[in-house]
Amino acid sequence: MNKRIPRIGIGGPVGCGKSMLIERIVPILAKMNYSISIISNDVISQEDADRMRQNLATNQGLLPENLVIGLATGGCPHTAIREDPSINLSVIEQIEKEHSDLDLIIIESGGDNITTTFSPILADYFMYIIDVAGGDKYPRKGGLGIVNCDLLVINKIDLAELVGADLEIMKHDAEKIRKEKPFEFINCKTDQGIKKVVEHIIRDVLLDSSPKSTQSKKVEN
Repeated sequence: MNKRIPRIGIGGPVGCGKSMLIERIVPILAKMNYSISIISNDVISQEDADRMRQNLATNQGLLPENLVIGLATGGCPHTAIREDPSINLSVIEQIEKEHSDLDLIIIESGGDNITTTFSPILADYFMYIIDVAGGDKYPRKGGLGIVNCDLLVINKIDLAELVGADLEIMKHDAEKIRKEKPFEFINCKTDQGIKKVVEHIIRDVLLDSSPKSTQSKKVEN
């Protein structure tokens, strides 16, 4: 039986920056020697997967090209990550069989609204992303994604002034609606806040464990 590789689900509306966040956190984790696979869900295309494969695998060599996998789900984005995640689970089963040395699998959902959540049999940890361009009302609108995710990420903070959004209001509302659950403000263009997101991953998903490649070297020595 293959050992379960830790899995992060990343969800959020179309254009919020899910793929861009992945493109910012993977290089940091890769430089720390963590081995990663990415599964990108979309309704009808594999465009995001193709871009991440080009940027992270082909151009930077941070992971093998075959470990960036695009799934065209052909239906409601919720279904493939929540109601019936069998298509994702099938891919993960193959990954775990062929690449048991991986440290982490990142599963990106197709873009959808604030009701997005991941089935617990699919993802161990759920990040939900919203962006400031949607207005400072976004956090207090609630919804399953915003309320229940393990980490709420508020992206594109550089646009706040341009769209008339108040970051202090967003902070207050996020604290109120999420109680004790964490949230982070980020800007993927400048990497502001990205290290904080990585810290959550290392602490809460990887449980501060060292990369498997490092563990193997210690055993060999």
